[in-house]
Order: sequence, then C-alpha cells, then structure tokens
Amino acid sequence: MARCLSLSPVAVLALGAVLGAASDVLELGDSDFDSTASQHGTMLVEFFAPWCGHCQKLAPEYEAAATRLRGVVALAKVDCTANSETCARFGVNGYPTLKIFRNGDDSSAYDGPRSADGIVSHMKQQAGPSSVELKTVEDLDRLIHSFDASVVGFFSDAGSAQLAEFLKAAAVLRDSYRFAHTSTPELLHRNQIQGEAVVLFRPPHLNSKFEDSSVRYTEAISTRSLRRFIKENIFGMCPHLTNENKEQLMGRDLLTVFFDVDYLRNPKGSNYWRNRVMKVASRFVSEGLSLSYAIADRSDFSYELSEFGLGAVEGELPVVTLRTAGGEKYAMQEEFTRDGKALERFLEDYFARKLKRYMKSEPVPENNDGPVKVVVAETFDEIVHDDSKDVLIEFYAPWCGHCKNLEPKYHELGEKLANDPNIVIAKMDATANDVPPNYDVQGFPVLYFVPKGSKESPKRYEGGREVSDFISYLKREATSTPVLTPGKEDL
Repeated sequence: MARCLSLSPVAVLALGAVLGAASDVLELGDSDFDSTASQHGTMLVEFFAPWCGHCQKLAPEYEAAATRLRGVVALAKVDCTANSETCARFGVNGYPTLKIFRNGDDSSAYDGPRSADGIVSHMKQQAGPSSVELKTVEDLDRLIHSFDASVVGFFSDAGSAQLAEFLKAAAVLRDSYRFAHTSTPELLHRNQIQGEAVVLFRPPHLNSKFEDSSVRYTEAISTRSLRRFIKENIFGMCPHLTNENKEQLMGRDLLTVFFDVDYLRNPKGSNYWRNRVMKVASRFVSEGLSLSYAIADRSDFSYELSEFGLGAVEGELPVVTLRTAGGEKYAMQEEFTRDGKALERFLEDYFARKLKRYMKSEPVPENNDGPVKVVVAETFDEIVHDDSKDVLIEFYAPWCGHCKNLEPKYHELGEKLANDPNIVIAKMDATANDVPPNYDVQGFPVLYFVPKGSKESPKRYEGGREVSDFISYLKREATSTPVLTPGKEDL
C-alpha cells in the first residue's frame, strides 16, 4: 500500500472546488451500503480517509470517471473514519482501497489504473455480460483478432446445461479472462464443432509456427477444471511478460529474454527474437524438460535486470535471465546469437546443473573477527547454515532508523556471547545481498534464529529488542546452554 502524502494548499483548494460541484459519486455508509450496493449489477467502491493524500489525489479523477460512467457503472465511496463497520467488514486496512461489487457482493479488488481514462476503460470492461454472445462470423473475428486471448464456448443448443455451466464459470473468472459463447450453426461449422466445445484462442500477434494458435478444452465444463485449463494454456510456450501478468508468470521456473519488445510499433521486430527463443525452447519442451519461457521489454523491467547485475543494458541483442520458483538466479554470460546456439548452450548447462548461480553479494570481509559476524550472500551458507552452530542473524538496511537503534544492543549481545563456541550472532545488509527465499524479509530489522540440525526451517524472532530479551530467548531456544562472558550477565 502506498504511503499517504500531503497536498499543497493550492491543490487542496482546487480539490474543494471539484468536491463542491454536484457529484456523480454515491456516498455510502454503514446504514445504507448493503441496500444500495445490492441495487447495482456492477459498482466500484472507494474506501477512503479524508486526511489521506493519495485519496485526495484520486478524488478529481474518480469524480470525472463517475460522470463519464453515469448510467453504465456506479461509482461510490465510503469514508472509513465515519463508517468503520463497513470498512472492517470488507478488510480495508489502507487507503485508498478500491473494490468491485456485483449485486452487492464483494467480487474482487480493483487493480486497474487510477486515472479517469483508466478507470473508465477498466470498468466498461467490467460492466457488460461476463460472456459475450456471438451471432455472426464478424463477431467472432473481431473477438479473436484483438490483443488478448479469448475463451469461446460453442453450443448447438442455447438451452444446453453445459452452456449454463460455462456462463457460471465466466462470471467467476471474468476479472482474469475474456469469454464469449455462440449457438450460431455457421460459427460451429466454421470451427469444425460437432455438438459442444470450448476453444481458447491465443492472441494473433503471438501466433507462431512452433505452437497451435488455439487449444480445445475436452473435459466436462466446471469452473475449477476450466480455470485450470485456461491457466495451463493461455500463455503458450513463450508469452509476452508484462507488468500486468507478471504475478501469474514469475512464480515459476522462468527463463526471460529481454529486448526492445513493442507489439504496437514493431510487431515484426518483436517476433523476430521471440521466434528464435521459441525455436530453442521447443527442443527442450519436446524432451520433457520443465521450464517456462517469456520475452519482456527491457525498459519495463529494468528493476528485474538490476537484480541480476545487468543494470543499464544497451544494444539490440537480447539478454537472458533465469529465475527459479525457489529464488535461484542465473544470467546468460555469452552474447545472444541470432542462430540461437548461445541460448541453447545456456539451457543445456542449466538442465545439466552446470551453471553457476548469480548472487548479489557484497565482497567477503577480509577481517570478520568482531563479536557480530558480517554475513554476505556468498558466505551465507558457510556461516548461517554451518550445522555445528546455532545462529541468530539480523537482516538490516543501512538507512533504517530502527536498525541503527538496535545496533549497540546487538553488538553488546555479540560481546556477551563472544566466547560461546556454539552460538553465532550475525548480521547481513539485506539491501546489498540476496536473501535466501525461506527468509521472509520485507521490512527492517528482521531477525531469524537458525538452530543446528534445522537449517532448512529458520525461526523468525518475534521477541523484545533488549539484550536481556535476546539472552532469555537463547537460553530457551538454543541447542546448548549459552556461554556468557564472565561478569557481563546482567540478568
């Protein structure tokens, strides 16, 4: 959730002028939320706090969108400082929170743009039926020749029980995928459908000789099985990774090829490199070797490239990274070749487990004899996963005020345990080193206790931050009784 900010006096006055006009945004509260929401098939609701700067910034855009969507989709807002019951019921814990409601039910979080144009465009897509009925060849062509994949149900009978199941699934999955259906005989005949079928049409700009442009669903229709089918097939062998679909793609073992991808201005050039990736990928797919592939625009994912030490990459040639679901990272060092041979060699080495993992790491300290051991990514296994010792490790950020407050106490703890051969007190700069995936570090400082014999199951430390708190914890959790430096125990 973004942090709230304050607006300038001029901006606040301008906002007041906007709010002073008649509003097309419904104002709802604890007393009338349910009754009003249930009257609208689709409604976008903003849960806000008047003091929140981001809410204030959104307000004129939200008002403009409400006016443009009048009669199409209702936009509403709830002041959470005055209507805490409603906000708590829908799990609001930050501002602004936007949710889409259908017939009064919380359908999904709104994850679209926060400009007037973006809200209008996004909500118009939400307002129509969950599955569009296709009646002509032109309707079908218009649907499947757009920029997104489409799921089309073909049914010979408009009263089909399977059509009813298809519409039920479309209603549940509409926020993620596009659905359409037809019972027009000409469309069934054209697509060689006898009886009933569901077909997933991939986007035409991603069509390739290396895979089919459409995939047929063969099971009895249910929401669960249709969701699984779409998820497994919609992206194909080598999708275009974007900021919109990254959450769906990046949670798997994924090889990504970065170059100047632009399907609006340069589709031919974009597919030039993609086809070379697919040619290589098809070989390993045919051999049953499991890995996902994607292409991505290097300017959109500069932050991802920096995670592999690739920073500002220039030139026409693609660069290649591979990130596993477990957090291991590999970067192709050889220059990408137009014949695909360099990529092929990189993948052969990956599957043969010959690649060296890339780790963002500070240099190994020349002297590490202090009471608190400095850990870097390259020495993490050596120090923290040393199975002969218990380890308490702090993940910190140099700029973190709480970390700076903890530092003298943590140093004192290290001094008290300096003569203990079984316990190591350690720290790592989590902004300059890769953190292993089984350590959840999303704020600072975060501390973990890693006992010997259980190195794969580190325990997050949730206790107090005084020296006495740490010592009490170690007396309770350490595999051997802590050995304290004589004269320094103050318990």
